[in-house]
Amino acid sequence: MNLLIITILAFALGVALQITFKLTLIVAVWLAVLSLASVLIWRKKGKQMLPLLVCLVLIGVTLGIVRAETHSQKFGHSSLASSVEQEIVLKGTINQEPDYREKTVQLEVQTADTKVLVSTERYHQFKYGDEIRVSGLLEEPGTFTTDLGRTFDYQGYLLAQGVEFRMSFAEVELIQANERSSLLNFLFSTKDAFIKEVQQIIPEPEIGLGIGLLLGVKSALGDEIETDFRKTGIIHIVVLSGYNVMLVVAFILFFLSFLLPIKWRLVFGLLAIVCFALLVGLSATVVRASIMAGLVLFAQSFGKKYDVLRALFIAGLIMLLINPYLLIYDIGFQLSFMATLGLILVVPHFESTVVNKKLVSVREFFLATLATQIAVLPLLLYQIGEISLVAVIVNVLVLPIVPFAMLLTFLTGVLATISFELATLVGWAATFTLGYILQVADWFAGLPFAALNVPEFEAVWVFVMYGAMAIIYYYFKSYKDKDNNKDKFSDWAVEEEKEDDFLEMSSKKSSSRELPIFFR
Repeated sequence: MNLLIITILAFALGVALQITFKLTLIVAVWLAVLSLASVLIWRKKGKQMLPLLVCLVLIGVTLGIVRAETHSQKFGHSSLASSVEQEIVLKGTINQEPDYREKTVQLEVQTADTKVLVSTERYHQFKYGDEIRVSGLLEEPGTFTTDLGRTFDYQGYLLAQGVEFRMSFAEVELIQANERSSLLNFLFSTKDAFIKEVQQIIPEPEIGLGIGLLLGVKSALGDEIETDFRKTGIIHIVVLSGYNVMLVVAFILFFLSFLLPIKWRLVFGLLAIVCFALLVGLSATVVRASIMAGLVLFAQSFGKKYDVLRALFIAGLIMLLINPYLLIYDIGFQLSFMATLGLILVVPHFESTVVNKKLVSVREFFLATLATQIAVLPLLLYQIGEISLVAVIVNVLVLPIVPFAMLLTFLTGVLATISFELATLVGWAATFTLGYILQVADWFAGLPFAALNVPEFEAVWVFVMYGAMAIIYYYFKSYKDKDNNKDKFSDWAVEEEKEDDFLEMSSKKSSSRELPIFFR
């Protein structure tokens, strides 16, 4: 395994140990001393691999512990801590785009030294950057039990977003609307205008799905459709998974390839990726996919080979350096990373051993879904408690349509600013593709065996399952490599035999020419 990947895994281990067990920095000091000793042994033993490996692991764990500890020091110093469980009034600025749900709207409010998650009635109309006054009961988030019997650490999840407190059913008053000019204001205003244009043409519930596919507005679906999507294993298409981001980035790169030389493509490509990530919200999935797309641009611009596995781990390292709490508390980060890892490792193996290569039209979607389902299965069972039994077939039926649905929805919004009649025509096609996805999800979700609920179990079994998967993967990979080596040896033997035959024939011909005629 690559030494860089091993070091990154060790860093993640250090982060996990620090967050879980709250280690003191003395542990990090001792690990640093041991890593120094490993370096000395490595130099003395003639630079053997094992001491170097131990050194890198110890350094990675040490840095992970230190980074998690320094990040934790950002919290616990709020001036609002003394007002928990009290009715208070606070002033602040909305520092994220408001999240409109079916009945409520959630606002992330930045005060002088604290972020507070505020929930209020949906009829309020706010936007990013508004200054507001909030009155209500200040609470520390805790844990709660989900409908499927899982204990959800809501406090940890909000800490991963930088939020320490929450206020539910709060009274919110606008003090001053945001009139400042900024990139985020422009992006959010453009997004709102686009949504309003599309809503005039595409009906409900198709418009909710269209907005979800393009912009990740999951709340536009409604609870019933969201439940259907979860049961059928396609909820990822409306939470802007790497698949959606990949489609957008591929379009950007394809479009720029006709307009700009490769060096300028890097600049404008990175700018487009950053703007898209800001527009749809900096979720862990979007950030991971955007970083990997940026690495693709760098590799193309500088003529370097793009190693997708290394890019995935570099993206994970960057994200954990910025916010270590993502590793433990953000299930989106966990699922996104493992799903991508499954695509990278499992799909190539399946392509050569499992599926008939004649099924080209279905093969890619089947393999991608199967690989991701395998990769995220332990996490889904532990975190969610529900696994879709129809996910593979539903994804095969739906994923080929998703790019067309996204493109048609996008064109509907763009054309609506030019010609309403033309936009209506394209909107009809968009409605048809979106309706097909909804119909497939509704039909399969209605099956009695669509999803399986699993009782709650200890976290250690997640590591046991992934350990078993790693052993099975290593076994099949070794077996495949052995077969490949046999094939290479057989090819080599055949070539050697052909070469020997050729030499022998050449020798005979040469000898025959040297013999007297009566011996020929």
